[in-house]
Amino acid sequence: MTQTRTRAALLAGLLALVVLAALAFASVLAVRPPDPVTADASATEFSADRAFADVEVVGQVVHPHGSDEADGVRDYLVGRLENLGLDPEVTDGVGQSGRLGGASQMARAQNVVATLPGTDPTAPIFLMAHYDSAEVSHGANDDGAGVATLLETASALLASPQLRNDIVLVFTDAEETCLCGAESFVNADPRAADGGIVLNFEARGSSGPAIMFETSRGNADLVAQYAKVPYPVGSSMAVEVYRILPNDTDFSPFLDDGGYTGLNSAYIDGSAVYHAPQDEPQTMDLRSLQHHGSNALALVRALGDADAAALAQPSAYDSTYFPLPGGVLARYPGWLVWPLAVLALAAVAALAVVTVRRKESTTGRVLLGFASGLLPILGTAVGAQLFWMLLVAIRPGYGEMLDPWQPWWFRIALLGVVAAVVTGWFVSLRGRLGPSALVIGGLGWLAVLGLALAAFTPGGAYLATLPALAGAVAGLVAGRRRTRSAGIAWAAGGAAVGVVVLVPVTMLFFPALGLATGAAPAVCAALLGLALVPLVALVLPAGRRPGAVLVGACAVLAVGALGTGLAVDGFDDEHPEPTQLMYALDADTGEAWWVSGESTPSPWTSRFVSERTSIEDAFPRVHGEVWTGAAEPADLPPPTVEVVTDETVGDERVMTLSIRPERPVRYVEMVADGVTSVEVEGREAPVEDGHLDTSFAAPPADGIEVVLTLPAGDPLELRLLGGGEGLEALPGFEPRPEGVGVMGSHTSELVLVGTSVTL
Repeated sequence: MTQTRTRAALLAGLLALVVLAALAFASVLAVRPPDPVTADASATEFSADRAFADVEVVGQVVHPHGSDEADGVRDYLVGRLENLGLDPEVTDGVGQSGRLGGASQMARAQNVVATLPGTDPTAPIFLMAHYDSAEVSHGANDDGAGVATLLETASALLASPQLRNDIVLVFTDAEETCLCGAESFVNADPRAADGGIVLNFEARGSSGPAIMFETSRGNADLVAQYAKVPYPVGSSMAVEVYRILPNDTDFSPFLDDGGYTGLNSAYIDGSAVYHAPQDEPQTMDLRSLQHHGSNALALVRALGDADAAALAQPSAYDSTYFPLPGGVLARYPGWLVWPLAVLALAAVAALAVVTVRRKESTTGRVLLGFASGLLPILGTAVGAQLFWMLLVAIRPGYGEMLDPWQPWWFRIALLGVVAAVVTGWFVSLRGRLGPSALVIGGLGWLAVLGLALAAFTPGGAYLATLPALAGAVAGLVAGRRRTRSAGIAWAAGGAAVGVVVLVPVTMLFFPALGLATGAAPAVCAALLGLALVPLVALVLPAGRRPGAVLVGACAVLAVGALGTGLAVDGFDDEHPEPTQLMYALDADTGEAWWVSGESTPSPWTSRFVSERTSIEDAFPRVHGEVWTGAAEPADLPPPTVEVVTDETVGDERVMTLSIRPERPVRYVEMVADGVTSVEVEGREAPVEDGHLDTSFAAPPADGIEVVLTLPAGDPLELRLLGGGEGLEALPGFEPRPEGVGVMGSHTSELVLVGTSVTL
């Protein structure tokens, strides 16, 4: 009888592991993008193959805001929209962003806007993507993907029955510069006067699923609409994380305005190409483009026939939501977050009491087990950062990247590290404290973290609350079963909740935060490990040898995957080591510097820079200490200023200035103190405590008009800077060798020239 029960338990354990592995695989598939639809598909469908033709045009050349190449992309958009039968309009306006410390960025933006009229509109649906690229990037993914998504979606809508609501296509300018196209649209375009629903489409990489990662507040009703798309991938935890981060997209000015609701989507894997020269059409994964488009088209159709006016108002609460196997988006109202968190803690406490009463453990051991449960959480966070430090030590160029070019083997290695830490904790303490105490310790920390998340990031509480609740309930029920096999079945059921909840978000966190900040996905994986502990406690045979074999297998996985990753991922011409270099010249003193923001200069960058110092006084936007090296002064003109009018009005001095760049530049910057107010090209610029620090992107050769007021009788001490291109033409510049490339950064290849004037 004993042998029969042992065999039954063994079979039950194996079956449980197989089922959980299948469930984990299905959870991974749930956040994978779909296969691309071919060009011969119905005109009413979204086809990535058809959309890619637009990507090939948009991403053909580097086309930052204000460049001739950006003008060419804009002309192409106008022609494409006209060929679709629409009547596009190119709008012109000055937008601005940034208010911290009186600093701001401004630009004259030319948006392309076209409307698909509705039959009985209640509120407009704005579909948005930007057509400019970063300064050194081709922008095929960022944001050729969004542009192509809008064009192919419009084509499919025009081939379908007309929708109820107006669909407004907004192709914004100057997103990479300052979000100025979107801001000027919100600020001045009459189509934006009454608010509406905005859907923004972005890319921060070259592959991966199109994640709905940001929402307006009060998102419950919109999330319910998003749940209808064919491939919903999103997590309320991602929304919480993004709200904390200082990142912005064109979605931000709409949220700042307060008159809109909306959703923001992007695919984010393959981040090595982000803002870099390698963001070219051939790097794009068409599955990611298809994911963008399939969801966009379905969502627009749902919103287009809904009561958009009602959906344009925030719901009473946010939803908690996450993807499930089979393309389902699980969701529940935000007001359930606290009740579930409290219930999970109560369930774990009840399990602890029952465990002690059954004499499966003691109160002291349970408390020690709970205290020890923090070790795998902290251990995986520390292990993840040590893992990244090891990678950077082996290959220093990784230090300037969020992720390596081919990161998946390294991600598997990190998962092996997490598994080794969690299993090592369990195996090393099982003999001393007993498995029951460790089970309660693991579930207890899940419950405690659920409460903490409910307090600070409510949309992410489900990550810990649901596995803790499921594991505790399964433990309470399993304890009433007479056979070990039944206990294994219940433990597997509890663990299954942890798998479907935590596997997808771990997969999404890897590309979102990168191995450089791999502690977050590592901790998510550790939480999954804690959720699996009740099953491991029943399945793993007693004794040191089985435990040692398990921990050893995890360590072998980590080492093997690390070695494979280093073998397959290296720097070459197609996947270069990123380097960042600038040049700064003070035209008044004739001093010049090479400047790099790299954390540790690469061998190539070290040819130019050698010490850490600050040049922020002369060049205010080169913040903090940077790597610098003496450079030969170049014959480059700084911006110039002409006083057009200078009048005293009451107790104020009012000056109208014309500021000219004197060479093609990305921007001109104006810095002064003691200023009362400023207008640049007719738009008020922020001034804080008398301090002005405003840049204007892509200024025309004949200059920009600036109107300043300051106290009567005060001189104006004005610092002018021009930031342009042309490192290759500078004296002393040495070209990059093979395998060394340009970092995707807004300051890469920047040539700054500054001067100070007194007026």
